[in-house]
Amino acid sequence: MKLGLFDLDHTLLPIDSADSWSYFLVHAGKLDADEYGARIREFARTYKAGGFDVAAYLAFQMGLLARFPRAQLQGWRDQFIEEHVAPHVRPEAIDLINSHRAGGFTLALVTGTHAFVTRPIADLLGLDHLLAVQPEEIDGRFTGNYVGTHTYQDGKVRAVENFLAARGASFSTLEDSVFYSDSINDLPLLERVRRPVVTNGDANLRALAAERGWPTLALFQETDRNGV
Repeated sequence: MKLGLFDLDHTLLPIDSADSWSYFLVHAGKLDADEYGARIREFARTYKAGGFDVAAYLAFQMGLLARFPRAQLQGWRDQFIEEHVAPHVRPEAIDLINSHRAGGFTLALVTGTHAFVTRPIADLLGLDHLLAVQPEEIDGRFTGNYVGTHTYQDGKVRAVENFLAARGASFSTLEDSVFYSDSINDLPLLERVRRPVVTNGDANLRALAAERGWPTLALFQETDRNGV
């Protein structure tokens, strides 16, 4: 088995889909833009600078979903994908994914952005499998919790290990494995695959790539990292 893994935000897309969705939902749901905007920006700051509180972030994200009926969220999500995600899908990203498909790789999107948002994005990109935080649903409504493992930092490693175990495989039995990511937060998974590829990397990850001799790739201009 050959495994091709892809991070999403600032790796395949020149946007942060989680932050973009959060701002979109705050606006669509007529929530307090100042209060929620400040929290979104603080989570983004700590994610980049260190000290990211995974539990608090997940409580925030799952809590946003739980505020609204599922059908209403579905309509908003369709609009969000059409207006804020699809225009940012780059042919270079699609070509990269397809090159691994042609090489016989099993393909998976491994992202911290939760599955309610990223399931249609994975479909849009043509990625067969999605490893992402799964919001809990009971009787057709989100509960504010999530099920399974989270997919931040070492949580991405656990998610991939579970994915492989379900297929009777492990990192050690893979014929080949590659992971594309932009973020130093993904170092645990980058260190587990045979071929880590720093893609549109942040400054810390680019420095580490230079030190370790890891290949680097740019699918879009560095200035696009600030796009939302």
